[in-house]
Amino acid sequence: MFNLFNNLLANNNNLAYDFTFNSIDGNLIKLSDYKEKIIVIVNVASRCGYTPQYDDLQKLWTNYKKKNVVIIGVPTNNFKQEPGSNKEIKDFCETNFGISFPLTEKTNVIGNQAHSFYKWARKDYGIGAIPKWNFHKIVIGKNGKIIDTFASFTKPSSKKFLSALEAEIKN
Repeated sequence: MFNLFNNLLANNNNLAYDFTFNSIDGNLIKLSDYKEKIIVIVNVASRCGYTPQYDDLQKLWTNYKKKNVVIIGVPTNNFKQEPGSNKEIKDFCETNFGISFPLTEKTNVIGNQAHSFYKWARKDYGIGAIPKWNFHKIVIGKNGKIIDTFASFTKPSSKKFLSALEAEIKN
């Protein structure tokens, strides 16, 4: 019901493809490179109770990239659980979870200093797009618009999350 309300209020003038992130390696991640794919944007942190979700995200990346699903992790210290440098974050993710999906540099996801993607997501989708904590998931459909968001406690391996992905894959 809440997501339906958000969608009714959505202002879909822009698309996710209008945004870029700096990668953790200093390159540019252009969301426009993922047109007609499903993009899952997840704000992540190394010292969070939800950090084990990195395992599920990596499995999702491995199992769904052939189905045109892209995972992008956005490290943030907005919730005081990602104090490390970009190099420390990358090393942590690769060493502890074998992360191979794209990671951005450490980025603000809430407030006035939030990355422009997150400001757009709030305007486009409503308050459901605002991360309340780490491992909040925003799912962008093949049309470049937000189709759903998932709170931190919803695991990427959950039936609810996977059903949303499968429905968009079939769309």
